[in-house]
Order: sequence, then structure tokens, then C-alpha cells
Amino acid sequence: MRPDWDNYFMNIAHNVATRSTCDRAHVGTVLVRDKRILSTGFNGSPSGLPHCDDAGHLLVNGHCVRTIHAEANAIIQSALHGISTKGAICYVTHFPCLNCTKMLINSGVTRIVFSFEYNVNENAIEFFNDSNVELCHLEHETSK
Repeated sequence: MRPDWDNYFMNIAHNVATRSTCDRAHVGTVLVRDKRILSTGFNGSPSGLPHCDDAGHLLVNGHCVRTIHAEANAIIQSALHGISTKGAICYVTHFPCLNCTKMLINSGVTRIVFSFEYNVNENAIEFFNDSNVELCHLEHETSK
């Protein structure tokens, strides 16, 4: 059966997550506008720096600071290539952290579709609501 658009792009986000280089969480993001992919991102180290998979985690207050989050990487890739994210939908495997929430809001994303309710932050929910960013929890269905 052919997947609807949300499941189609979420399947791609889960596939992007397989490129993650931090095994604490394999996160993938796809930014989409008008049913076209603008950019993708996964959590991993900045270009040219060692990855957690190779060098180990760099933990500060229980968080790995060696990596850039998937949402941030997708926004950075759009900026690097001159692609506007205004009006985009963000498909992301895990609920965004507070910092990614703020970046997504400022990048003009209008809808967040996520699979896993991982560390859901009440401030993030409030920020999305106050910014009129739609939140959609979508259970991940693997493609057949």
C-alpha cells in the first residue's frame, strides 16, 4: 500500500537517522515544503571533527556535546545551500529539544511531525503553541 505523505517523509527521516554518529540517540530530520525535500539532517559531529562512534561521548551535565542535533543540521544545510525554510514542515524522529524548538520556530517551520515522545519539554510545547507551529505525533510505520 502506498503511504500517505506524512508517513512517506517520516520513513525518510527514520532512514536519515541511520547516518547518525552518536549512538545515544539516532535522530533524523527532513525539512519539506510543497511535498519536496529541502534538506535533511542527522545528529553527528561538526564536519571534520571526531564522531562519538569513534572518539566516545563528550558528556556535560548528562548531555553529549560532541554532536549537533538533527534539526539544527537540517537548518544548517538549508542555509549553506541558500534554501529558505520558511513555511516548511519538519519531519523528525524524536520530539525536538528546547534549543531545536527555538531554531525551528525562527527558521519559519510551520508544522512539526515527530515519531518518538523523547524528553518532551513543556516549554517547547508552549513555544510551539505560542508560535502557531502545529505539532503532530505520528507513530512510525515501516515501509513495506
